[in-house]
Amino acid sequence: MRTIRLTLLAAAAVVLPFNLMANEDGVAQPVQEQLSSSQPSGQSSSVGQGAQQAAALSPDEGQTQSWTYRQCVEYARAHNIQLQQSQLQSQSASYTLEGSKAQWEPSLNFSTTQGFTNQPFADVRKNAYASSYGFNAGWTLWNGGQRENTIRRDEVNLQIYSLNTDNIRRSLETEILQIYINILYSREAIVINEEAAKVSAAQADRARQLMEAGRLSRVDYTQLEAQAQQDRYSIVSAQSSYENNCMSLKRLLQLGLSQGITAAEINFTEEQVLAALPPIEESYRLAMDTDAALAANKLSVETSELEVKIAKASGMPDISLNAGVSSGYMAPGSSFGDQMKKGLGENIGLTVSIPILNNKRTKVAVAQAEVNRLNAELNIASRENEIAQTIEGLYIDLNSAQARYISGLEQVKSTSLSAELVGEQFKLGLVNTVELLTAHNAMLRAQIELLQAKYLCLMDQKLVEFYRNGYVTL
Repeated sequence: MRTIRLTLLAAAAVVLPFNLMANEDGVAQPVQEQLSSSQPSGQSSSVGQGAQQAAALSPDEGQTQSWTYRQCVEYARAHNIQLQQSQLQSQSASYTLEGSKAQWEPSLNFSTTQGFTNQPFADVRKNAYASSYGFNAGWTLWNGGQRENTIRRDEVNLQIYSLNTDNIRRSLETEILQIYINILYSREAIVINEEAAKVSAAQADRARQLMEAGRLSRVDYTQLEAQAQQDRYSIVSAQSSYENNCMSLKRLLQLGLSQGITAAEINFTEEQVLAALPPIEESYRLAMDTDAALAANKLSVETSELEVKIAKASGMPDISLNAGVSSGYMAPGSSFGDQMKKGLGENIGLTVSIPILNNKRTKVAVAQAEVNRLNAELNIASRENEIAQTIEGLYIDLNSAQARYISGLEQVKSTSLSAELVGEQFKLGLVNTVELLTAHNAMLRAQIELLQAKYLCLMDQKLVEFYRNGYVTL
């Protein structure tokens, strides 16, 4: 699990980083990765279209291309190494299942022995050549249900491996979502800092004119010039954060170093930011139904129960049917065909193997299987609690972020108006540089806080959407 984080950029007076999610102690909480890749049937056509678009992109070296979120997801699904490794594990599990089912089939072996003997002190025959040929077949009639339970266990394990692959897909999609929203945020932060730098540069130029006219001290001019330099540095920091986020997306998609990529332009409306979530009980129920990790844990309980049965079967009798056909040839003697015909022998038998003492292997295996079953049940309870806490946390965070966003809209209006008025008063010499800088930084801080709240709302909404549907539209 990884912490979803937005990298915020502002003037020096503004606190830069913050976490999307935190627990009651203020510690950043990772957004749940173990999300299955299930999606509504109505979305299948858009997914296929996204895959075609992603495949068609194939970024040219040295050229930066804009990718939609869905294109990034589809490209990552096709090229992510961890996901491909998980798919190979699923394929290996299918081969294991095939081998288990083959235990129902009989075995058939052919054997032959060729030998030469020498008896130098024998009276008659001193040297002889002998050979034997035989077919042997065997079939297990019953082994305490071990064969049947092994097949069922491997079938369940195959489902678990498939769910693990879904977990990786969901982890991949949420990680891309995190980085994608970071790119959108940092790109808007650049614009905000560029506007702030324009204002502070104009104020510094006006201060220089006033200083040259003798109406402003050099100290006041130096303060305003320092603010302008700080705002220009904030642009550089914002651009650096934007480039780092683009690099993180490129690394996640495993693109080459010379291939450029960025997020496509998305314009979010105020209605989208302030959109209400569905009832929390409904989201929790859907999250429980679609969560792949929870489904895998439930299947693990079934696997553990089958392991108990398999372990108990090792202490039960084993019944097998055996049959064989054999013949041989010896030289010197009659012809090969004559000896093979007369030496032909057939056998059939039933073997019953009853374990009496096996150094407590059966008892220990059963005990270990029982412990694994109890542990699997605890994993289910833990996962259910984790889902409940995550869903509740997202709803709480969204309510807080939307309240901050509404408040931020008013703050931006008031601080922008205040900064404009103080700027006009400064031109007339009615306010000092401290008041001007205070108004400027208050406006910048309000804009950054509004931007933070905006993307916090969007992140929480999209995560809830993903928990409910296993699919995100952006």
